Amino acid sequence: CYDNLDHFLTVNADKNLYFFSQKGKHCYTDIIYPEPVYLVFGKESQGLPEDLLNAHLERTVRIPMRPTLRSLNLGNSVALAAYEVLRQGNFAGLATEGKLAGR
Repeated sequence: CYDNLDHFLTVNADKNLYFFSQKGKHCYTDIIYPEPVYLVFGKESQGLPEDLLNAHLERTVRIPMRPTLRSLNLGNSVALAAYEVLRQGNFAGLATEGKLAGR
């Protein structure tokens, strides 16, 4: 358990961290995510601190949005990002084929 964001960043400084922000330079689908990876999101109301983003520009990514919209809600953003990481890993450990009743 972590006391706050600074504590998390200190403990995990040597890990593969990717920071999600509407201010990100790279599209989240352009990244080849290493394994393991940590996807870091800020509060829905504030996002991540700009000094953190500036310190990690190459690992700051965004989900494309229409210019007139602020952002997706946090839950949807996390789901999109997590499934991109899973997709890149060929959905390892997940059921990838359904079965219709009676077939």
